[in-house]
Amino acid sequence: MGVKHFNAYTPSRRNMTVSSFDEITKKTPEKSLLAKKKEKAGRNSYGRITVRHQGGGNRQKYRIIDFKRKKDDMVATVIGIEYDPNRSANIALIEYEDGEKAYILAPLGLTDGDKVISGEKADIKPGNCMAIENIPVGTMIHNIELNPGQGGKMVRAAGQVAQLMAKEGKYAHIRLPSGEMRLVMTRCRATIGTVGNADQENIKIGKAGRKRHMGIRPTVRGSVMNPVDHPHGGGEGRAPVGRPGPLTPWGKPALGYKTRNKKKSTNKYIVKRRK
Repeated sequence: MGVKHFNAYTPSRRNMTVSSFDEITKKTPEKSLLAKKKEKAGRNSYGRITVRHQGGGNRQKYRIIDFKRKKDDMVATVIGIEYDPNRSANIALIEYEDGEKAYILAPLGLTDGDKVISGEKADIKPGNCMAIENIPVGTMIHNIELNPGQGGKMVRAAGQVAQLMAKEGKYAHIRLPSGEMRLVMTRCRATIGTVGNADQENIKIGKAGRKRHMGIRPTVRGSVMNPVDHPHGGGEGRAPVGRPGPLTPWGKPALGYKTRNKKKSTNKYIVKRRK
């Protein structure tokens, strides 16, 4: 996938870039695989804002993605590669031999007419899905399960890939994109290859309105607020934080403060931390 640039006929167009959508081969989604997506604008069941800076944006339908890939030993043909507004990666529409259609994450190199399959008989080809115990050490994988049968949870964003480093007993060592080394049960499934749409990280938004189209509302800096509203607020003119480190609006440390529970049950599966 390439990145498209524009002539600077307005100030916002000068630095704006968009995807060239070279990988996209199908423009309209499959209606049977669409679901309603209710806009919550960052509010919980009580109507209170729990996630700030959300709201508005263009209307979207959710695409039902098959993260489990449970239809074993049945060949599926790729009908088209589509854009998905709900994720950074592109998705591929596949049709099984019995006529059933499904969406999967589109790995790098998958094109129309390609065949994909899941199960023990699958070859080591991009888009094929199988248990980690059947994947050779050193293979690049994505869409990795954390528990057998749960469906892929890790490494699903555009351009991301993990590597199977070793197998030891019922666990496999997997190096995640962050650099973290993690133990995953070999009975868990993973998909071969790298998630497509790798140039997505190079796209520049260019203007505030485009963020609003995405459903992201403006973020106000704490330093321009009043002291009653933010720990960074107040002072005459521009003032520094005035504290040992930056804080959230609720007085908790920000920017680098570790929030993971030290007693979390899954800590034992992390062999090496990221960074």
